[in-house]
Amino acid sequence: MINRDSGSGTQLIPVPAFSDNYIWLLCKDGHAVVVDPGEAAPIEKLLAQHKLTLDAILLTHHHPDHVGGVKALKAATNATVYGPLGETLPACDIRLKEDDNITLDNFNLELSILDIPGHTAGHIAYFGYLDSGKPVVFCGDTLFAAGCGRLFEGTPAQMLNSLGKLKVLPLDTLVCCAHEYTLANLRWALQVEPGNPALQQRWKSAQQLRSEGRPTLPSTIGLELETNPFCRPLQESVSDAAAAYAGVPLTSAVAVFASLREWKNNF
Repeated sequence: MINRDSGSGTQLIPVPAFSDNYIWLLCKDGHAVVVDPGEAAPIEKLLAQHKLTLDAILLTHHHPDHVGGVKALKAATNATVYGPLGETLPACDIRLKEDDNITLDNFNLELSILDIPGHTAGHIAYFGYLDSGKPVVFCGDTLFAAGCGRLFEGTPAQMLNSLGKLKVLPLDTLVCCAHEYTLANLRWALQVEPGNPALQQRWKSAQQLRSEGRPTLPSTIGLELETNPFCRPLQESVSDAAAAYAGVPLTSAVAVFASLREWKNNF
């Protein structure tokens, strides 16, 4: 539920789109920012319903289910569109790369940019601190709850390096990824680590949330470090399982990651 009262602080809302996408909506004092609007209609409805002014659109990568609503929202609101430097986008006012920063004045929010290629060649993430003091990262299709994105344009080494940049963020960082893939990812993760108690508990919690029609997101960096095999390729239980799947010894984190990605692709 969106609260327009001043002083209520920034609200962070996952807006469902398509079959399993989330468009992340930030709203505060009648202003809004959206991340990866694959379609315009759900956002247009909320803007009208709650009389919100759309200040900015943040894009993480070029895939249609993340940018399909950009032109319509830009035309309707004249919001500033931010996006990755190296990707072809339907609209973009300000191009961003690692170590750039943007400031969203109406949210008192500064976001720093990380280059996180792997899923696509130019994928970026936005990291900052909400006015509550809570750290947040918008990571598109790179890091998922108990998973990671497929390697459409990058290599295992690139994706492992990109995940490494996210893993070192504060443990309580809210992980705002763009798909409700959590149950499918957890089913696979439990095959990798059936004896992981944190993973078993997360499976129960996620099932409960989905049974109630609630999102399993945002996650946190700390939770991913406990339960996401892709974030822990050097954990013995993970590397042993990946080697067993590959049928050969795996001598590096990249080799373990590549085996895990292949396993998940075919799961």
